[in-house]
Amino acid sequence: MATLEDIGVSAAINILSAFAFLLAFALLRIQPINDRVYFPKWYISGGRSTPRRSGNFVGKFVNLNFRTYLTFLNWMPQALGMSESEIISHAGLDSAAFLRIYTLGLKIFVPITVVALLILIPVNVSSGTLFFLKRELVVSDIDKLSISNVPPKSIRFFVHIALEYLFTIWTCFLLYKEYGNMASMRLHFLASQRRRVEQFTVVVRNIPHISGHSVSDTVDSFFQTNHPEHYIGHQAVYNANRFAKFAKRRDRFQNWLDYYQLKFERHPDKRPTVKRGFLGLWGGKVDAIEYYKHSIKELDKMMTLERQKIIKDPKAILPVAFLSFNSRWGASVCAQTQQSKNPTLWLTDWAPEPRDIYWQNLAIPFVSLSIRKLIISLSVFALVFFYMIPIAFVQSLANLEGLERVAPFLRPVIELKFIKSFLQGFLPGLALKIFLYILPTVLMIMSKIEGYIALSILERKTAAKYYYFMLVNVFLGSIVTGTAFEQLHAFLHQSPTQIPRTIGVSIPMKATFFMTYIMVDGWAGIAGEILRLKALVIYHLKNMFIVKTERDRGKAMDPGSVDFPETLPSLQLYFLLGTVYAVVTPILLPFILVFFAFAYLVYRHQIINVYNQQYESAAAFWPHVHSRIIASLLISQFLLLGLLSTKKAAKSTPLLVILPILTFAFHKYCQRRFEPAFRKYPLEEAMAKDLLEKSTEPDLNIRAYLADAYLHPIFRSFEVEEELVEVRVDKHQTNVAISPSSEPSSPSPPHHVHQPSPPQYSDYPTSPPGYYYQYQPPSPPHYVYHNYQHQVEP
Repeated sequence: MATLEDIGVSAAINILSAFAFLLAFALLRIQPINDRVYFPKWYISGGRSTPRRSGNFVGKFVNLNFRTYLTFLNWMPQALGMSESEIISHAGLDSAAFLRIYTLGLKIFVPITVVALLILIPVNVSSGTLFFLKRELVVSDIDKLSISNVPPKSIRFFVHIALEYLFTIWTCFLLYKEYGNMASMRLHFLASQRRRVEQFTVVVRNIPHISGHSVSDTVDSFFQTNHPEHYIGHQAVYNANRFAKFAKRRDRFQNWLDYYQLKFERHPDKRPTVKRGFLGLWGGKVDAIEYYKHSIKELDKMMTLERQKIIKDPKAILPVAFLSFNSRWGASVCAQTQQSKNPTLWLTDWAPEPRDIYWQNLAIPFVSLSIRKLIISLSVFALVFFYMIPIAFVQSLANLEGLERVAPFLRPVIELKFIKSFLQGFLPGLALKIFLYILPTVLMIMSKIEGYIALSILERKTAAKYYYFMLVNVFLGSIVTGTAFEQLHAFLHQSPTQIPRTIGVSIPMKATFFMTYIMVDGWAGIAGEILRLKALVIYHLKNMFIVKTERDRGKAMDPGSVDFPETLPSLQLYFLLGTVYAVVTPILLPFILVFFAFAYLVYRHQIINVYNQQYESAAAFWPHVHSRIIASLLISQFLLLGLLSTKKAAKSTPLLVILPILTFAFHKYCQRRFEPAFRKYPLEEAMAKDLLEKSTEPDLNIRAYLADAYLHPIFRSFEVEEELVEVRVDKHQTNVAISPSSEPSSPSPPHHVHQPSPPQYSDYPTSPPGYYYQYQPPSPPHYVYHNYQHQVEP
């Protein structure tokens, strides 16, 4: 059992590690050579084009302005300087909602920490029960600050129950306010957005096969019949795996061509050459520029033939399509209603934004989805219990006194003072962090196998799996395995009637392990996040060995994004630890407060300067955040109920029974009140937006705006080819001329429409959109748009 000295050793190690990381970051970020690592967001948004540097050669790599070294900590006030509405304009609502989770944690736990430390610590310390149990149990000084130190049948348990009620009421009050604010912010964000293609687009899956009809004919016939006034066409989805391989190879050849052309421009006296053999290691030498030009030309021909083959082959069309509507209202009706009397056919839902689509899963049929989900559910269940083995081993390191009783031959090594403090105070949290490192990747693969078609949904499902894993293994598993090792000696030497009492007393003893875990993961781990050591090393390695052009340098930048599958479950674990131990062992709460405050500062900086989100879901993950904090409250209440039952608190325990019921009722009310805003799009809002748009842009050509918006990314590779333009024209169209003012676009599978319209195409932006937003809770939405431009000085 870790002592105060062991916790002190762990705190010292983690504080020094965090300080070292922060100092290294503060110095590395102001070096011009690292500018693209620590400020990639501004390069992507156009706020920066080159690093800031001195005029001489050395100044290109090292910051020679020594005054900036005196203000190297100015990133902290800069991170706090941007308002929430400006963050939404700069990075989107997802990023702002993510930061609000940390502020919610601070709002919840700051008052709880003050009250718990002022009231519960004196109540627990003055009891002294563990002094009389020290021969039976493995205890430490920290345990004397917990509820375990209160004697059975004590009237003091009324204080713990009263504070459990108080903490629950305070948490629910803040959750209610935050849920309402987020629902209003989401609706206002959607109403304030500029026109976007996903507002008019619905994805339909499991299209039935009708003999003698193509998929496109079947889709047109069905939706022209059932949505005659609003349906305007669809984009078919094609199986283009072979074409994707060609496109990837062409991109690689193009990079080499750019490299050799730049090399020849720098040294025009010598033509670059390349060997034609495997990986350029052997074979005859040829002119590199001509070789890659010829290879690209041949690949273009092969891709053109493959493209024509895909478009003309009916078997290449998958039973899924993106439907276009002439109004948000029409798209809302289609997306949110059942289309067929057979509920397994014509499955419609809102289309994710084009950046958010996971194309590989679009063709999975309905029956396969059900089977896949069942298999993955069983696999996750098995994975959770497989991981119990390393978790149990990690816990044995955290409970060396208990292990010595079972394996006394390890005592000579364990009793060395520094080794003992290191093992119990630092190593368990670090080992657990390492065991959990690869888990999010494994769970993401499982979520992809389940068949979800949006990256945002994949990340939310992965986060859910990771949360269940951490709940069972990290929290419950740590308590159970820790209890088994610690109390094995006591179990073997007392009557069976005493075992429930021993378990009840030992539950709060795991607070010491969670303190070490919080310090490793929440202190040093968050400091490591801002340092971006992995991204820094990879960028410079790529810059040295792979980067050939400015385009390559941009790709090497890799800004990353908020890692929702890992960060959200970790956050929810901290909420769980705080709610469970607020009454049981309140000394753990200051460790959690440090985490929330520090992480808020770090992630604010990363969102402003580094992260470039892949998609925008308008805070669709908030219902999961709310429900898991409620789950934390319920778990804390049941654990306290079980703990008090072992304390023979027959007079006070019944008072706690009604609290879980009230908490669950509150959760159901919040679900009915606020969750629809995150699941459905109100027809009232859709109609209001449509009417506003018609009054301000009466001549808008919505067909031209939506054309090719959901074209598979690999079909956007080439310029228009004359022979393929005709493929675009719908079979119902005749004598359609190409507008000379139309922008060149790659030849693509047809965007089917059932009325003639000029084929004008607008590209969907691949860079993060600028969000226009002004929030004033909880008043109705105002359609006022502000674009914020903010530049952070290094």
